[in-house]
Amino acid sequence: MTIYALARTARLDLESFAHDCGIHPDLVLRLVRLGLLDAEQDGFGGPWFEPSQIAQVARIQRLRSGFSLNYAALGLVLDLLDRVSVLEAAARHRPRRTGVSTWT
Repeated sequence: MTIYALARTARLDLESFAHDCGIHPDLVLRLVRLGLLDAEQDGFGGPWFEPSQIAQVARIQRLRSGFSLNYAALGLVLDLLDRVSVLEAAARHRPRRTGVSTWT
């Protein structure tokens, strides 16, 4: 049985992605090498990006300009922010105990 995709997956090549992000393609490749962006390879070895990665570039640019972080520190800060988001989501979904006094 053959399965056919009904729609092509949206993805951008390096030049289109860099243009949409407003940065140079060399910077995009640097961010990929540093592990700050995810990219897939096409049949010729060129990088392809999901449109959702544009938001990640904007996040990187905000952190870099707002806190003057270098690229190594950006990786650490992004990892910590992702962990905080996971913990906050878990805390929101945890059932609250009633009748128990808190420490405050």
